[in-house]
Order: sequence, then structure tokens, then C-alpha cells
Amino acid sequence: MSKFILNAATGGDGASGAGGRLGRLLLVAAVIVVLAMFGLKSFYTVDQGERGVILRTGAVVGTAEPGLGFKIPFLDRVVKISVQSRAQIYDSVPAYSRDQQAAVITLSVNYRLPAAEVERIYADYGSEEGLVERLIDRRVFEQAKNVFGQFNAVTAIQERVRLNAETEAAIRDSVKGPVLIDSVQIENIDFSDAYEQSIENRMLAEVEVQKLRQNAEREKVQAQITVTQANAQADAVRAQAEAQAAATRLAGDAEADAIRAKGAALRDNPSLIELTAAERWNGQLPTTMIPGSAVPFIGTK
Repeated sequence: MSKFILNAATGGDGASGAGGRLGRLLLVAAVIVVLAMFGLKSFYTVDQGERGVILRTGAVVGTAEPGLGFKIPFLDRVVKISVQSRAQIYDSVPAYSRDQQAAVITLSVNYRLPAAEVERIYADYGSEEGLVERLIDRRVFEQAKNVFGQFNAVTAIQERVRLNAETEAAIRDSVKGPVLIDSVQIENIDFSDAYEQSIENRMLAEVEVQKLRQNAEREKVQAQITVTQANAQADAVRAQAEAQAAATRLAGDAEADAIRAKGAALRDNPSLIELTAAERWNGQLPTTMIPGSAVPFIGTK
């Protein structure tokens, strides 16, 4: 009986030792898990295009720069805010032109949040989305309508660059707060189909009028060229006629001078006629003669 009791006691001591070792192992494992959790919760990383807002039990206590950082586990929290340039698209801004034409404007706004203002952004707006909703969205709708209302529908299309510049300036001036507006771009202006068709017809008519004006100018220039060419040709003909007349006068003067010279020679030497006739005679006497006429070269004296 006593031996049985001793064996039972011995067996009981072995179970108690094994349970103790298991408990110690579980305790060590729990400590490791807790330390690992503390280790994981103690570090954080912030990307280059972000800044972190450090919260301790909900209160803002600092700003986290890009890189690896340390925080108090379960007490600190890091909220990351992008400071890169972002684009916000507004694709359904209703507006009316000065001549009461309805339109829907699509525009994009490029903005960025200043890195030095992330604490204020979180404290005042809670997040980037809250800031955009409260500072940018309302002003974009308001200013886009106001500026578009200063343009006639046709002017808004023809002077798109000026419309875009004035819209951007109005939005920049109206957005007050920790945000920088980099640019505003009007992507599209959508009028009603009927009005867009009327604008297209008007533009086609203007193009046709401009084409007619260009044709008229071209014909005018061509007519001037024709007149110039005709004047030049007339001047050439006139000059040629004057030259021919001058040549004729010169020839006539020369011939008259020759005749006068011959007449003077004949007066001074009457025998020159007979000499000239003898030089030109072929040696034959005429076959018929007028009664009472003399034989050539035979004087009647």
C-alpha cells in the first residue's frame, strides 16, 4: 500500500515538472510576441512625397519627415499626407454665358499641399480630402461660373486662352489656405447640340466670307498686274513707234541732203548727166524713135 502511494507520488511529481516547463515556455513565447508587437508598433516609414503628422493620444505633437521614424507603441499614431502635385477633375460644372447660353464646363485643377503646413492641414481639415472639399471644390464651381458668365458663347470659344487665364486667376485669388494652386486648365465646354450646330454654321459662313474676300483681293491684285502689264506693253509700243519715226525722219533728212547735194552738183557741172547716162548705157540704140528726137549721147547743137 505504501509502495503504491510512493509510486503515485513520484508520478505526480513528474507531471508537475512537465507542466512547469510548459508554462515557462508559454510565458517566454508570450513575452516574445509582446516584444515583437512593441517592436513593430515602434517604427514607421514616410515616403519622399509625403509628410507625417504625429499624434499622441489624439493630439498633434509633431511632423514626421521622409524616412524611418520611431514612435511610442499604442500611444503614438502617424497620419501620412501627400505633398506631391495632384490633379482634381471637375467634369460637370454648369454655367451660363453672358448671352444666356447654357453650358457644362470640364476643367482640371493641379494643386499641392505645402510640407510645412501638414500639421495645420490635419488640425483644421482632418485630411487632404477635407481640405479639397472645403477650400478648392466650392471655389472652383463658384469662380468658373462667374468668369464664364462674363463671356458670350462665341467669345468663350474664340478666346479660349483668355477664358482659361481669367478662370485660373480667379480661382487662385479665391482659394485662401494651406494649399498651392499650380494650374487650372479648361478641358472642354459643352453647349447644347442645337447651339453648337448654329456656331458651326456661323463659323462656316465666316470662313466663306473670308474666302470671298481673299478671292476679291486676289482678283484686284491680278487686275492691277494686268493693268501694269498693259501699260508696260503700251509704253514699249510707243517707244518702238517713236524710234521708227525718228529713224524715218533721219532717213528722210539724209535722202533730202543727198538730193540737195546731187542738185548742187548738177548745177555746178551740167555734163555730169551725160556722163552718168553714158556710164549706164549698154551700147544698144533704141529700135524706135520719136520723130524729131535726137540719138542718145549725140548732141543736137
